[in-house]
Amino acid sequence: MDLIQLRMFCTVAETGSLARAAQALHRVPSNLTTRLRQLEQELGADLFIREKQRIRLSPVGYNFLNYARRILALSDEALNMAHSGDPSGQFALGSMESTAATRLPTLLATYHQRYPQVNLSLITGTSEEITERVRVGTLAAALVHGPVDADELHSCVAFNEELVLISCAGFPDIKSPAGAANQTLFSFRQGCSYRKQLENWFKHANVQHGTIMEIHSYHALLACVASGAGLAIIPASVLQQLPGSERVKTHPLPEEIRQGITWLIWRREAFTPNVKALKFLIIELFDQQTAEEADESFVDLS
Repeated sequence: MDLIQLRMFCTVAETGSLARAAQALHRVPSNLTTRLRQLEQELGADLFIREKQRIRLSPVGYNFLNYARRILALSDEALNMAHSGDPSGQFALGSMESTAATRLPTLLATYHQRYPQVNLSLITGTSEEITERVRVGTLAAALVHGPVDADELHSCVAFNEELVLISCAGFPDIKSPAGAANQTLFSFRQGCSYRKQLENWFKHANVQHGTIMEIHSYHALLACVASGAGLAIIPASVLQQLPGSERVKTHPLPEEIRQGITWLIWRREAFTPNVKALKFLIIELFDQQTAEEADESFVDLS
């Protein structure tokens, strides 16, 4: 198995056609067919289901595709690092919605100005979703709620966020889960770490909350809460930026769930110049002391 075979495999998988893949790779289809058959023989499994006018991935092929992409991405990163040692090339970054809204505009603008050779792409999602994408290698790094406990990953503290509970303006003060019993909760989908913290708050107090309504944006979440339909947990920094934030009431949360620490994570073997540049730019722009304290506890490859 070599990198040429892996690149052929990925190209066929992405185009869904031997002819289109051959054209993209400047090869003849018969050459791709031979090399892919050799790869399948080496693996002892069929990577494709071949039909008369169609070729598609087999179940084994779907699983192998993630590994092939990761190997090729690491190969490209290694070559870039060996050639220059400077940030360059593709950089796929993941982020929570809240971090993308509050922290990333300044961070990514400065990153682009300093490192114009980097082609940075951003994908947002829940902490659980994007952590998994870093783990399997489809994202080079991500900003997630942590800490993250995974053997394959390294991490450092990026930002400290304060979480608050919000209600409609006329709601009584909430000092414990009992004051919010049976209330509808508005939150992002499963995998949202803030949602999990709020659920655990009720669970540990043995208090039942109401239905959890999944919302897809902070603007919609704020509107629902302001209308009196329920409660939500939200970073204070996000709330301050939302139009209409004066229409809701904030309730302080206890220390154990008030802190929403955001971590920068990356794979252990992939502390590339792109990731390293992002890490030290975060330190420079935001919270150097916090990041340095994190480095004392979490070893990285810098």
